[in-house]
Amino acid sequence: MKCLKTILLAGAASALAVSANAQDGDKISGDTVKIGMVLDMSGAYSSLDGEGSVAAVQMAIDEMGGEVNGAPIELLSADHQNKSDIGSNITRQWIDQENVDLILGGTNSGVGIALQELTAQKGVAYINNGGASNSLTNEACAPETALHWTYDTDALANGTAVAMLEEGNKSWFFITADYTFGHNLQKTAANAVTKNGGEVVGEVAAPFPTQDFSSFLLQAQSSGAQVIGLANAGTDTQNAVKQAQEFGIVQSGQKLASLLLFITDVDALGLNEAQGLTLTTGFYWDLDDKAREWSAKFEEKTGAKPSMVQAGMYSSALQFLKAVEATGTDDAKTVIAKLKEMPIEDAFARNGKVRADGLMVHDMLLAQVKTPEESKEKWDYYKIVRTIPGDDAFQSIEDGLCDVAKASLASGEGQSN
Repeated sequence: MKCLKTILLAGAASALAVSANAQDGDKISGDTVKIGMVLDMSGAYSSLDGEGSVAAVQMAIDEMGGEVNGAPIELLSADHQNKSDIGSNITRQWIDQENVDLILGGTNSGVGIALQELTAQKGVAYINNGGASNSLTNEACAPETALHWTYDTDALANGTAVAMLEEGNKSWFFITADYTFGHNLQKTAANAVTKNGGEVVGEVAAPFPTQDFSSFLLQAQSSGAQVIGLANAGTDTQNAVKQAQEFGIVQSGQKLASLLLFITDVDALGLNEAQGLTLTTGFYWDLDDKAREWSAKFEEKTGAKPSMVQAGMYSSALQFLKAVEATGTDDAKTVIAKLKEMPIEDAFARNGKVRADGLMVHDMLLAQVKTPEESKEKWDYYKIVRTIPGDDAFQSIEDGLCDVAKASLASGEGQSN
């Protein structure tokens, strides 16, 4: 009997030790939650990203009261200058020397893919909000540590390209930013065009960034295509749209399809230049009361309404911090796994869910830019044509190339759209 009692006591002590160790492992490393933002602060995407994104994430931190489970939240930010090596060097230094828990950013698909690869190697959480390439959750996926949050090339093409095809615009010519994002966006849009009965009659790659689109636009004009698809973003899109108007391309009967247009682009162009453009967006400040309330606070801080990247930054930071709060740890794999269990619903996301491949699927919006006469005030730029349910907007896991996610689904551990 004494021997049995000794064994039971030893077992209880062992269980307590295991429990204590588990609790130690659940603590916040360094007693601080650190978020590092690697952004375009000065280049072609700075107006849709940049300081506005920093302000948006600070709003998420403030919403959490500046701390998680008693641990303060610290925010770092830096300019990747649209160069993968610079972005990677900053990120490596933050991970190795600053013990950063989450990297946000990569508003440039080349930079984004490089950061995703590095953070996966280091075992640090990474959420991409600006890079559009669907490679992030396909062949380059790293679903244990990395998420793709705001939009991707599939959602953009399934909105804008399909909508224009439904209107009878069958022949397309693409002007494409000559790097990962542009080529991926063109490929996805071209697939949507041909799948829905259209044809691609030509294409041309333009260096990134580009000031003068005249030669590219003349090639598109001479092709006779019904639609000129702009597979670019930021100031490249603005320059292409302005010069297309100067050449009278739209007036002569061809249509422009901006495959990635931001509200900051419309503001820079003005409604006279941008009116009538069809676009797909993951966020619009005037969608509903929740979006309007948050956007008003953002405007108080920045002087502008948020782009969908900036709203996505807020959402991803807020949900990450909530997952840290729920799990009691900043361990990347634990937090990312928790995010895959949580419904994502906030000022940015409607009907959001994080899939096994790391893609945050949510409703997208098909919109058209208003005419000057239709707009009632500054930033009143979009007419929402329809909501595109996330499951219709984004590629399914089964059709994708993330083998880890497919294996997870096969084992019954993951979720499909």
